Order: sequence, then structure tokens, then C-alpha cells
Amino acid sequence: MQDKTIDATPKRIQFYLNNELNPLQDAKIRDDISSVVRTGKNIWIAFDESLGLERLELVTFGDSEQSFRNHTHFPLEEYIDLVDDSEVDIEGLAYDNYYLWLTGSQSKKRNDVDKEDDLKEQIDDLSELKYDYNRYTLARIPCVPNKETGDWELHKEIQHPENEEITLRAAKLKGGKKHTQLSKKLGKDKHFKEFMDLPCKENGFDIEGLAVDGERIFLGMRGPVLRGWATIIEIAVKETKKGKLKLKKIGEEKDGKTMKYRKHFLDLKGMGIRELCLQTDDLLILGGPTMDLDGTISLYRIKGGLEDASYSINPNVERVFDVAKGAEIERGKDKAEGITPMENGDLLVVYDAPKDDRLIGEADIEMDIFPYRS
Repeated sequence: MQDKTIDATPKRIQFYLNNELNPLQDAKIRDDISSVVRTGKNIWIAFDESLGLERLELVTFGDSEQSFRNHTHFPLEEYIDLVDDSEVDIEGLAYDNYYLWLTGSQSKKRNDVDKEDDLKEQIDDLSELKYDYNRYTLARIPCVPNKETGDWELHKEIQHPENEEITLRAAKLKGGKKHTQLSKKLGKDKHFKEFMDLPCKENGFDIEGLAVDGERIFLGMRGPVLRGWATIIEIAVKETKKGKLKLKKIGEEKDGKTMKYRKHFLDLKGMGIRELCLQTDDLLILGGPTMDLDGTISLYRIKGGLEDASYSINPNVERVFDVAKGAEIERGKDKAEGITPMENGDLLVVYDAPKDDRLIGEADIEMDIFPYRS
């Protein structure tokens, strides 16, 4: 791996999350932000326990002072079918060609210890695995700017702004309560089948990154990490009927068998993928621990993006700079979870479990903008 770290001193920018309709929810949002993506003057954020998306607007004061304000909530059930009221666990957001894409982790989770329980109950807690059915979600929702306000808005169905012959429709990848079409196929894959029943944060199957470039959809895996190698799964989809997406054939095995996914292996020195985003022709990656522990989270880059091939292996991923230092700063805090380019090319980074000095009032928070040039 190349190590060409540069000076990356971030400046902070404030998120005004206060919403008089639901202030308690706002306080939860700032503690559990899991992904971010920019569309024009707006950013969209997701948080772990959400059944919706949050939109903020970039507002400029004077010559240069900026903050994100005007918090608006968009319930997902208005656009796509959800299984129940369990969390979606949105871990990746992306935008491409008037669609906002989102993915759940598509993982199992292990119950945590409740310290108020007696010893036997605490031990039993650690033996219990749980499905949240909405985690098995990969979807796209039309996202189009309002001509009057300039704000980008979600729609269940709308005419393409640049081609009146195209109808944009919200749709979700085919699947069931405990799988998507993709996770079901990966359950038979020679690299992944042993990990599908392991929980997230235990090197089990766990999607935490999403990037979309035309028909190419990239899913970054926090786990499994295979002998130090992280994985990006690439897929393509087609709309089969209203509200439904289906995998297309895009890969080929050595024996000529066609596949409905591709595998790209990256040398991140044992780190898993925490987020993906595209910046011009480059693929940017947040890499950090796959387990639930402190550790440095860094920005990596693949110049020119991933090759257009059924398989690839990338030993020379470039490490650009460190984003968060884990326990070196404050144990269990500032876990970088989302990244998106600003209009000038700088990178907005959002954090799960933010440090106390980022918190403002009851619900607001400061995040980081890192200088970046490709």
C-alpha cells in the first residue's frame, strides 16, 4: 500500500438538527449518524435506528461562514415497502442520475449486555442473535430539485427532469425478511458463505459503504476481512416491475458461468470498509476496524476507480490521510461513518458516537470538512 499522507487539518461545520416537532429524535440523530451524501445545496444523513432520511440545507452567512440548517425528515415508508417497524440500519447513501440510493447493513446483530440485568441475564444476552428485517434493504428513490426552492426532494414517482419520456420510480431490491437477492446468492459464495451467519462487528457479513456510477453499484464490506483483505461487491440492477429491482448478470467465473455480482479485493492492512464515495474519477474509501473497537480510521483512494472486470485485486491502494484516531482521542468516540464531496471538492465527514466537544445544546453538532484535491 502506498502511504502518501498529506496535511489534512479539518474545519468544523455546524449541523442544526433542532426540529420542534420531535426534539428527542433530533438528540438521537446526532449520536448515531451513519452515512451522508450531498445533492446540490442539500445533504442527506441517515442514523442507525431510523425509518427515514434527514435533509439539511447549506446556508452561507456573510462572506464565508456556513452551516447546515432547515432540518426536514422524510419517512421511508412513503417511498418504499418496509417489512415492519424495525430499524433499517442505513449504512450507505449515494446519489446518481436523479436517484438517491440507500443500503441497510444486511447483517445479523448480537444483543448487547444490559448492565442492569443480573449476571445470568447478561451472559444470556451475549448468546442471542437478532434479525431486524428492514436491514435487508437496498433501494433507490427519485431525488429531484424543486424548481422554486432549489431544495432536492424525494418522490415515489416523477418524470425525469431532463427527459419527459423517462419515469423515475422508487424501487427496492428483491428479497425476503432475512435476505436480499444478493445476500442469498453470497450465502453460496466460496469467499462469503462461512461469514453470512456471523453478526456484524464480529467479522460477519456487514455492508457499510455505497457508491453508484451509472449501472455500476459498489457495496463496501466492513466484514468479512479475509486475511487482511477488504472487499467491495459490485452489482447492477434492472427494474422488473413497479417498486422492484432485480440483479443483472455482470460477472463471469473461470469456468464461464455467469454471475450476478463481482468481487474486488483491497489491501487495507486488515481494515474493513466504513464508507465509499466517488470523487471525479477516483473511488474514495473510509477504512477502519471491522470489530467493535477503537482504531484509526483513514481515507484511502483508488485513482481512476475500480477496473471494469469480473474480479480485481488491488494491493496498491493509496492511503491519503487519517480521519479519526480512535482511542488516541477519546475512547469509543468519533467513529467516522460517512463521507461526501462538497461543491469545491473538499470532503465532509460525519461521525457516529461524536466527541463531547462536538455537541451543541440539546440536539446540534459540529462535523468536519477536510481539504482535499485529487
